[in-house]
Amino acid sequence: MTRHFTTIEQVSDQDLASIYQLATGPFDDSTLRGQGVALVFERPSLRTRASSSTAVSELGGFATFFSDDEIGLDTRESAEDVGRTLAQMYAICAARIRHHEVFARIASATQDQMSLINLLSDVAHPTQAVADVLTLAEHFAGGNVKELAGLKVAYVGDATNVTRSLAVALLRLGVDVTVGAPEGYQLTPGGLEDPGVVTAGGTLRVSDSAVEAVTGVDAVYTDAWVSMGFEEESAARRIDLANFRVTSELMVHARPSAVLLHCLPAHRGDEITSEVLDSPASLVWRQVFHRRSAMRGVLRWIKEEK
Repeated sequence: MTRHFTTIEQVSDQDLASIYQLATGPFDDSTLRGQGVALVFERPSLRTRASSSTAVSELGGFATFFSDDEIGLDTRESAEDVGRTLAQMYAICAARIRHHEVFARIASATQDQMSLINLLSDVAHPTQAVADVLTLAEHFAGGNVKELAGLKVAYVGDATNVTRSLAVALLRLGVDVTVGAPEGYQLTPGGLEDPGVVTAGGTLRVSDSAVEAVTGVDAVYTDAWVSMGFEEESAARRIDLANFRVTSELMVHARPSAVLLHCLPAHRGDEITSEVLDSPASLVWRQVFHRRSAMRGVLRWIKEEK
């Protein structure tokens, strides 16, 4: 059966455990030897493109990059026809797309001939969540994700696709998650990546106070206030989210040993100050490192390594 990785929610606990293990376990260059992976990017990226192409190369394959200008999903030609074309030449397509429903359309059009990996959509960012879990496990549990249970993590700011995938992944590992966001920027129930449907594991809490959200937590996570596609809302978002900036003054409410995470790119002075981002508590560069680890794990799992 063809495997896809488009949300955390769709993957079983057993398969997620395999992905985490395969991400950091010994590997060689035979998994993708002689095989290509199509990298389709409707949106620009640094870390996602670098980590994806590097992971493919490490596993012996080759990556071909296709930009939005080259493909034009649903403008130059339909997403279905793009999928049918790529499926003739690639076993795997990893895509960073605007509309999550494109994955289902391509899967249907190709009759699941080609595995799909979500490198970011408007709904979820599952490869980032895997990297975040690996980063926290490395710091707090010697790399053992099972020992993260009981950890407390706060996400502060605009609750986005990153927040949803992160929360689903952490809750299923027994981590307690608090999302601090103002009205209009908080998690909403429903959708294909919904932390609210996680019934076992950690507890999910929401708050309209940044201070309340981070009090006593082990890790504080934030993301850009102005995501791609929302540039026209920049001025309003800076006003609405002003009390949710991660500063040294906010971090003192977390545990003294608390760490800082950010999926980058960071807009210094908006959602976070340079003082915090560049502090000894910051794990952002280990997150970048583990973006490659995460892709390696997902690719190996898709190829059904044990």
